[in-house]
Amino acid sequence: MATGYPIPKFRFTVAWSKPELSNATEVGFTEVSGLDYQIDLIEYRTGIDIGLSKIKMPGMRKFSNVTLKKGLVQGMKDANSDFYKWIDGSGSGTPTPGSIRSRKEYRKTLTITLIDEESQPVIAWTLQNAFPVKVAFSDMKADANEISIDTLELAHEGLTMEYK
Repeated sequence: MATGYPIPKFRFTVAWSKPELSNATEVGFTEVSGLDYQIDLIEYRTGIDIGLSKIKMPGMRKFSNVTLKKGLVQGMKDANSDFYKWIDGSGSGTPTPGSIRSRKEYRKTLTITLIDEESQPVIAWTLQNAFPVKVAFSDMKADANEISIDTLELAHEGLTMEYK
């Protein structure tokens, strides 16, 4: 690929830290959004400051939730099953009663990698301690000519970016 050539955003992979969900070709996504964060602002002024303004300092980072969208694919029952086991937090496909402590494997490290036309990684975003906070299954309409798309929203505790 030529240097300085803009990278299209339509080729990417999503991989999990756990092997049962690491095959991005089995659980492909059509869209990833929310790869951003902001730094909260701290304003401070003492009563003896001569100036009539506050000083501003960087505060804590605040991460947006990441949204993944995927189509339902017939014949991919095992991959879809593993994916939904993580969503319900049980690992078995049935909800687990009790506390969050019983879900030791619930948080995962996710890596979203933008790839170029030669399937080489260009940029990778890594989410630390990601876990599902919302799932929305596709609506159904008898007169629609659309693919069934499920949406998964993830909270996480850190976002890093690495140029490959």
